[in-house]
Amino acid sequence: MKNSVFNEELKAARNKYFSTDFKKKRVRELENNLISISDICKTYNVSRTSVYRWIYKYSSMAKKQVKQVIETKSDTKKIQLLEERIKELERALGQKQMMIDIKDKMIEIAEDTYDIDIKKNWLPKPHLVQV
Repeated sequence: MKNSVFNEELKAARNKYFSTDFKKKRVRELENNLISISDICKTYNVSRTSVYRWIYKYSSMAKKQVKQVIETKSDTKKIQLLEERIKELERALGQKQMMIDIKDKMIEIAEDTYDIDIKKNWLPKPHLVQV
């Protein structure tokens, strides 16, 4: 009994028919980012494979061999924030490198002016650590 109900549901799912106009409309909605593939699958009880076939067959982008990159707004925002952070860190790194170069040049000038080897004579004093 249970098995026959499952078989009938399976047959009904296999025999679903969607008109060409319906498929084209869903593909246009996808191209305009009005709906997602998973929304179509859930709403109309259709497989992802079928939706991808519709896209391949009816999409204006597929005919032009244009690939559409679909990413959520949160992903786009996250990428933008990360790129801004990278630029900020690169600026900070550049400033620190300039300070190091300036200090090295100052040491070099002082060594030439006072005829001493500052780098060689400068050693950090070990800290006394009590255990």
